Amino acid sequence: MTTSEAPHSAHAHREQVDSIDDETCRVFQEAAEFAGKKWTAAILLSLARGATRFSQIVDTVEGISPRLLSVRLRELEARRLIVREVIPTTPVQVTYRLAPSGSDLIRILNPLVQWAWQHSAPESARPGADEPR
Repeated sequence: MTTSEAPHSAHAHREQVDSIDDETCRVFQEAAEFAGKKWTAAILLSLARGATRFSQIVDTVEGISPRLLSVRLRELEARRLIVREVIPTTPVQVTYRLAPSGSDLIRILNPLVQWAWQHSAPESARPGADEPR
């Protein structure tokens, strides 16, 4: 980018941001905060990678407690990001899967992951990098 392009790009970006009304800003903030809520993306990713049972999700989402997973699954179901299905067998089976909106969110978060890889510090500079695993 040349020096003469920089002010124009900054100005165009500023106009784009200024055109966002307060309601859109509020909706964006709520969505970003929910998507960024601890465990949300990890649970959705676990389901996207094939987990369907509660125990599989607990096993694939490192560090989440069963109680907290239960709370998050209810939140995700209430927001219609996942579908909970009760299968009337003995014992009763409960399965989970991504709803179309959950798949959409995973797809939307992928560019964020790419951005994070591009802009993150080298692993050796990350907090806790020198700690044994």
